[in-house]
Amino acid sequence: MPAQPFDPPAVAATPAAGTVQSVSRALKAMEFVAASRDGVTAKEIAAHLQLALPSAYHLLATLTESGYLVHLAQDHRYGLGYRVRLLEQGLERQLEVPPLIASAVRRLHLEADAAAYYAVYREVDVVIAHVVDSERRPRVQVLDIGFHEATHATAFGKVMLAAMTEQARNAYLDRVGLRQCTTSTMTDRPTLETHLDKVRRSGVALEIGEFQDGLSCLAAPVRSSAGAVLASVAISLPSADFAARRWALERAVRRGALVATRAVNAL
Repeated sequence: MPAQPFDPPAVAATPAAGTVQSVSRALKAMEFVAASRDGVTAKEIAAHLQLALPSAYHLLATLTESGYLVHLAQDHRYGLGYRVRLLEQGLERQLEVPPLIASAVRRLHLEADAAAYYAVYREVDVVIAHVVDSERRPRVQVLDIGFHEATHATAFGKVMLAAMTEQARNAYLDRVGLRQCTTSTMTDRPTLETHLDKVRRSGVALEIGEFQDGLSCLAAPVRSSAGAVLASVAISLPSADFAARRWALERAVRRGALVATRAVNAL
């Protein structure tokens, strides 16, 4: 399993039209620091942002003064500051689901004896809005509230991709790409399209080792009263556990999606 499956890419030297370059660099710097367990040096930041070292120091000083980075002087490195937590808390509040939905996801967690997830569309992205897990069945490490990566490699993401129009799906995939998370990840567009057609016809999405080695996930759509896909519920388990209970888990996920659908439409 890769240690950092979502490392930020190197920053392009030329900023996109209509953007504020200094703001973009500051955000990219924070993402780069966040991707490192032990923080990064000013030289590493400068190289990542393709900046002269004095300019990188000015940027780091600004972020440190505002509380979004901290200077770990003893190690000569920079880490995330504590004000970042305010952004995380704000995102969780904005994605917070109603009690009926939370109850449906908890019921799925208990019935399937697996970590359970609820994903929604948020404008042009697919994002996890709610997670229920336990010490016995913990969530996948990176699949927290706000996660919106690797849609093509996750079961809940496949449900949402399959429900998009072809035009919307192509535009989305053109923007985010098909990143190879493991050797089993589908990175060929025609292969993925064939798979998504099976998801639409079967009403469930399955991935085995596509997002992380040794991990399996299963998901089903949550629909409006008119039949449109609004969200998806999913579970994750170690692949060995999943294989032993495959069909019971599918029944649990289908029931979980039905309960969540009823909750959504009751609201």
